Amino acid sequence: MELASQLSPADLAVLRTLLTHSGQVLGRTTIQRFAGLDHCSARRCDSVLVSLRRVLGADAIITVRQRGWMLSDSGVLAAEEVLGRPAIAS
Repeated sequence: MELASQLSPADLAVLRTLLTHSGQVLGRTTIQRFAGLDHCSARRCDSVLVSLRRVLGADAIITVRQRGWMLSDSGVLAAEEVLGRPAIAS
């Protein structure tokens, strides 16, 4: 089964947001704003991150305590694969 088909539109929006801002720690309200989820409860963001970890792997998203979340290096590669973007060589 294709990974993208396992993700909801909200999951994909958050994944795009994390990928667009890779290397940066994003807080819950920032993720909501950039992913277009401002109308959802703040905790909805947490459930989306749980879904993304289930699909991408537990190590794909790094939690930075008291600040937010960011994609790990392996998470960036997995996100690019899911979203159909080519990996950028560093």
